[in-house]
Amino acid sequence: MQFQADPGKHITLLRTATLAGDAFWSALRQNLHASPRRSVLVFVHGFNVSFDDAARRTAQMAFDLQFRGATIFFSWPSRGKLSQLAYSADEQAIIDAQPHLEQFLREVLAQSGADSVYLIAHSMGNRGLTRALASLAVSDPHSVGLIKEVILAAPDIGATEFTEQVAPGLLKLGAPVTLYASSHDKALVASNTWHNGARLGESAHLVVLKGMETIDASAAQSDLLGHSYYGQRTVLDDLFYLVDKDMRAPERCCLHEMPSGSQSYWVFMK
Repeated sequence: MQFQADPGKHITLLRTATLAGDAFWSALRQNLHASPRRSVLVFVHGFNVSFDDAARRTAQMAFDLQFRGATIFFSWPSRGKLSQLAYSADEQAIIDAQPHLEQFLREVLAQSGADSVYLIAHSMGNRGLTRALASLAVSDPHSVGLIKEVILAAPDIGATEFTEQVAPGLLKLGAPVTLYASSHDKALVASNTWHNGARLGESAHLVVLKGMETIDASAAQSDLLGHSYYGQRTVLDDLFYLVDKDMRAPERCCLHEMPSGSQSYWVFMK
């Protein structure tokens, strides 16, 4: 186990700088102008993630996905701690952050200069992203056309809540939506117990809807608590073809189609 990060081998946060809004968007446009693709990847972190951790995870994802555009993240004030008290505080924090996330996304679409935007949320961050997008689909139906993909990784949202309250608005967005779920996600099992209800990211209660591609990632290797499988190689390979090549599930390798009523979902081949 290595306790000291080596900038030559690891993703290391070297410095942070505070920019006014105009300066931030100008810097982002310059970054895009120098990139092979005029694409922006936006990451929204989940429970128990500090600002610094969110920055490192975003940079690692951009590196692993070989993303050829600009990568940014929205950091909401998670306590960055693993406890029931911190979990409850984070639940309120993501609710409070939703209007700010919505405004941030509105500005990404209007001011970044991108011609395509990819959105990835993890864990509790999905609560803010999905509701913000449902609102944008109503308030800015033209600008949301720039959104090329919405990726819901291990979403800590009630499965029934999502199906009945969130999905109808989210799917009006018109952008493809991909859900990654797993039956080995101990963090979501704990959330299930805490809320006394199935979570969207659990494949034991798999949600399959028209207009959303559902991927059962149970076969993917996972790390601590099984909650960051979106950062594992199997899932990253799939995300690469999804984000870099804009390939739908039937076109991507290593996925096997499974019937579910009148719809289908996908599993990783073993």
